[in-house]
Amino acid sequence: MAVDPLELYNAKRDFKKTAEPSGKRATGKGNSFVVQKHDATRLHWDFRLEIDGVLKSWAVTRGPSLNPDDKRLAVRTEDHPLDYGSFEGTIPQGQYGGGTVMLWDRGTWAPITGKSAKDLEEGHLHFTLDGERMKGEWLLVRIKGKPKEKRENWLLRKIDDAFAGSSDELVERCLTSVTTGRTMQDIAAGKAAPKARAARRATALPKFEAPQLATLVDHVPDGGEWLHETKYDGYRALIAVGGGKAKLFTRSGLDWSDKFPKLVQAAAGLEVDSALIDGEIVVFDAKGNPSFGALQDAIKTGDPDALFFAFDLLELDGADVKKLSNIERKERLRPIIPVDGPFQFAEHILGSGEQLLAAMCDAGLEGIVSKRADAPYRGKRTQSWLKVKCTLRAEYVIIGWTDSSATRRGFGALLLAAREGDKLRYVGKVGTGFNDKAITALRKELDAISTAKAAADVPGPARRGAHFVEPKLVAEVAYGSLTDDGILRHASYLGLRQDKNAKDVKIEHAASVPDISEVKISNPDRVIFPEADITKGELAEYYEAMAALVLSTAKGRPLSLVRCPQGRAKQCFFQRHGAENLGDAIRTVDVLGKDGKRRAYLYVDDKTGLLECVQMGSIELHGWGAKANDIERPDRMIFDLDPDEGLDFGDVRKAAVDLKQKLSDLGLVSFPMLSGGKGIHVIVPLTPQAEWPEVTDFARRFASALAGAEPERYTATMSKAKRKGRIFIDWLRNQRGSTAILPYSVRARPGAPVAAPIAWSEIAQVDGGGHFSLDNRAELLERASGKLLRGWGVADQPLPGY
Repeated sequence: MAVDPLELYNAKRDFKKTAEPSGKRATGKGNSFVVQKHDATRLHWDFRLEIDGVLKSWAVTRGPSLNPDDKRLAVRTEDHPLDYGSFEGTIPQGQYGGGTVMLWDRGTWAPITGKSAKDLEEGHLHFTLDGERMKGEWLLVRIKGKPKEKRENWLLRKIDDAFAGSSDELVERCLTSVTTGRTMQDIAAGKAAPKARAARRATALPKFEAPQLATLVDHVPDGGEWLHETKYDGYRALIAVGGGKAKLFTRSGLDWSDKFPKLVQAAAGLEVDSALIDGEIVVFDAKGNPSFGALQDAIKTGDPDALFFAFDLLELDGADVKKLSNIERKERLRPIIPVDGPFQFAEHILGSGEQLLAAMCDAGLEGIVSKRADAPYRGKRTQSWLKVKCTLRAEYVIIGWTDSSATRRGFGALLLAAREGDKLRYVGKVGTGFNDKAITALRKELDAISTAKAAADVPGPARRGAHFVEPKLVAEVAYGSLTDDGILRHASYLGLRQDKNAKDVKIEHAASVPDISEVKISNPDRVIFPEADITKGELAEYYEAMAALVLSTAKGRPLSLVRCPQGRAKQCFFQRHGAENLGDAIRTVDVLGKDGKRRAYLYVDDKTGLLECVQMGSIELHGWGAKANDIERPDRMIFDLDPDEGLDFGDVRKAAVDLKQKLSDLGLVSFPMLSGGKGIHVIVPLTPQAEWPEVTDFARRFASALAGAEPERYTATMSKAKRKGRIFIDWLRNQRGSTAILPYSVRARPGAPVAAPIAWSEIAQVDGGGHFSLDNRAELLERASGKLLRGWGVADQPLPGY
């Protein structure tokens, strides 16, 4: 006769005195789990998994923790019936387990791929939970018991994934029932569950906030820390709800409530006091696919079929939730969204991003958006949101149109331009993708902004028969490829981007996916540049992406680090010695000082070392003029052009060109670099032959000669009195032990400017030493591999005379 797994459960209870359900094994194979907070002899959390028709149970004495370092004791208890999974109430004192029971969590569970529930018999169960509070991967491991010990002890531990955390605050934060919303005190007092809210408080509408934007990348990030969503082909929007009213904003903050009245009406009825919800407005075509054209038609007809896919939450009931993790914000958003109607919750998956992208592409959709599950919400473009597209598509400014060869057709093709800096560059034409209705409507808009002059330099053949317009309209275009000159091939019109300002449209360059997993960055959300809202995590992402370029100069070179552990606006300091607490990949080289003592100088050899510098609060990297393995023979010479206050940057540009010519007269090739501050560095690569005294002497004499020839423009003396109205040619960086900012280093200055290499041919176009910043990472990467900077900083040339 089979053993009844619930025999012990039933024997322990008097069902005439307790409201707990009597035990009966269920048939079928379910996968539910529950956690019940139980204030009995001592407070604990009963963790239960449905296996073989019963709830296998453990008493977790301190409750579950999201911190993977916390191993919580879980004492195996008797199996419970499935009906126990809905029990909440008070067990009378004197009865087994007497005390208050709260249904603290519930959901489903599953063994990870390749494992099964039978692993429980072996004392090791690796599984995933999808509950309201416990999510992701977990581990139950049986501890080897002592001789004659009757109780079965296990350890419950969170696996380090997107749902993991660094603290054990879960049981402290979650204090109410997932079914009734009651506290333990409410349950003990026999209070009924709170009634559904009858009338909402009159709460003000949340104000518009800048939305977070995704960075275009070339492939899907992998790892359990990323969640992936469908990229909808629609209009980005934020909906503010409060006091029974609602407003709909475009991504730029325009009030479009009148264009989507049905969405606004539905939003006003959401069961919240107030909320600010981020999402995408989408209209589906007859085939069930998102259609950008149908969306534009919906704007004109009052949005009869428009849906709003909600994927993020910025504010809820007056509380700012942007600092919560992405996954927690979505869990707070989910219950707000009704199961039917024009509002839809944007579902996501964890991991398997490549498979989702393949499915989206096969279905003819736009692509996916991948988001760091643990990241806060930041109102700007970041690398914690990444987008991967199935097809090449971009937004361009319309600068004109050509006549059509067809009778009564409004135009033949649109002339397009891309914004590069403050200028527009012609990128070609688009003549397909229009229907007659779109052509007629668009021609009216074009006629209203006609002008005689082209907003960009349009080549001769493209100008024939062209009519130009003011650069006010933005077109979204799909295309096959770009020529080497950046001209569109096989372009097809998708629609007007009425939600975007032509001045804000810039070409996106696909960046590499960030991967800083090799170095754990603590406090990644700490704001390092307060005026630009740039965090420590974003600084680490910059250095990870730029590592190859930074290391091309920094590798093996003694460094001085500018460390700002609490941010650039607080205390910063230089560090060149003492690597003990910086990281294993930060190395040292012993260098003999002027006093005859040897000191250990820092240097890095790889990306890990570079990121360890960032982890310890470093922002700037300054390097010696020689490598650690040849410390007495410099491999570069640097002249830092430092203008006095009040001088125009044009004076600095002219001085840099003058130095280039003077150096060239001596047979030396030089390269310009924007310092990230006020000036320009003129860098002279050297074959490491001459030693420090010779290089220092040459640099001093060269700077002094220029200052002597034009004393009204230059000085070679650091004295502030002698620098007034002049440019200081700082040659002192060429002394042994002195350092200079390295190429592509971020500066600890407002806005996170970058020390950026440039070409001599473009020096007249830059507007300051801080022309580039951390936010220009994709552009800096593209520039570094382009024609202009090919061979920058490389020259095999000895110091003249050596």
